[in-house]
Amino acid sequence: MLYLSTRGHPDRKRFCEILLEGLAPDGGLYLPERYPQVDAATLGKWRTLSYADLAYEILSLYIDDIPAGDLRALVRKTYTEEVFGTKEIVPLKPLEPGVCLEALSNGPTLAFKDMAMQLLGNLFEYELGRRGEELNILGATSGDTGSAAEYAMRGKKGVRVFMTSPHGRMSPFQQAQMFSLQDANIHNLAIEGVFDDCQDIVKAVSNDHDFKRRYRIGTVNSINWARLVAQVVYYFAGYFQGTRSNDERVSFAVPSGNFGNVCAGHVARMMGLPIAKLVVATNENDVLDEFFRTGVYRVRGARDTYETSSPSMDISKASNFERFVFDLLERDGARVRYLFSEELAAKGQFDLSHAALVARDRYGFASGRSTHADRLATIRDTWQRFGTMIDTHTADGLKVAREQVQPGIPMIVLETALPIKFAATIVEALGRGPERPARFAGIEDLPKRVTVLPADAEQVKQFIAAHCA
Repeated sequence: MLYLSTRGHPDRKRFCEILLEGLAPDGGLYLPERYPQVDAATLGKWRTLSYADLAYEILSLYIDDIPAGDLRALVRKTYTEEVFGTKEIVPLKPLEPGVCLEALSNGPTLAFKDMAMQLLGNLFEYELGRRGEELNILGATSGDTGSAAEYAMRGKKGVRVFMTSPHGRMSPFQQAQMFSLQDANIHNLAIEGVFDDCQDIVKAVSNDHDFKRRYRIGTVNSINWARLVAQVVYYFAGYFQGTRSNDERVSFAVPSGNFGNVCAGHVARMMGLPIAKLVVATNENDVLDEFFRTGVYRVRGARDTYETSSPSMDISKASNFERFVFDLLERDGARVRYLFSEELAAKGQFDLSHAALVARDRYGFASGRSTHADRLATIRDTWQRFGTMIDTHTADGLKVAREQVQPGIPMIVLETALPIKFAATIVEALGRGPERPARFAGIEDLPKRVTVLPADAEQVKQFIAAHCA
């Protein structure tokens, strides 16, 4: 399996090369040259597999430069009941008829990012050990990626983490999860700006090829294909739990900011998983909803990026969206390069309204928007009717999912985090706080280890250089 850039660079690379690289040399994102096709017979064989064995079968279609025995061992080491709390790893929770939640937040940091990040940590350590090399990971987080990455990488041999986050814009629990870590290989950088500023810094550093080469810079954001392909697995797992036979279809509703989570669903659908709809749910930062309604992709600046009660989705530049546009435009790398590196930079938007119907009809996308008032109402209703407490982002997904349900087609809402991560809004909605796992008792009171920096890629590079000496 070889990988290409969404912007048309001529090089083709294998999995372990792009695992450590991040962005392609032309600033594009990597995708496989083709999506492996899964037929009904294969779905039948996979239906009864454990999550770890299912993950191996799917990942082995994309990873052919790690010996099969080693890959199977890495996957089985990652997806265990001890780490994720249940035998199913991602169990379904039924709500009203035709709608259920897929529990993705039972990992070490209580967010769906653990599903891929725990594997990524093991893959990094394996490949770096095999090469006798080190890697400096530069990441950006709006809330959950940072803690998931840091918990996955802490203590890993040959790995340092430099994680940027928007200063003061994460929940107190999210900040405490990251900033309380005292591991020598973990560095937290609070950037004076919004998440998009952090993401821009990561891309700027990644596009400085001399610096990237000298300091061995890699990424853990969903621009890294390894993270995204690991997320494909739970779409198959959810499908198998939500159906009885492989002639049924399901839909998925996905709270979306950076488009990585739902992009994994797009990949699963392209592989042949019987998905009827992929429902993109946004908060007030509705760049993606606007595109799927109108075909216009219009990014916002920091001043127009709202601070909301589902802060992990306070994003106005969806990095992974480029992967879908590449497929939408029939893999025309030159056109994708023009749209994202020229037209978007010059105009702040591009218009693909002629392709909006294709996104809906051929690729199954639908979308909707949720507000703070919607969030409170959905959290309250779900608690009162079903005794199930959900976080703010999952509430966005559930609210939009209910607008898109089709008779006879199960709707699976991807749970993105546990409520404790956003306790203030839960109290506002329910008049009571969420349960807190014992291991996180008093986490907000622990000493913090964080450096505040301006939104300046050069200063971030200076920090990295100083801590790699």
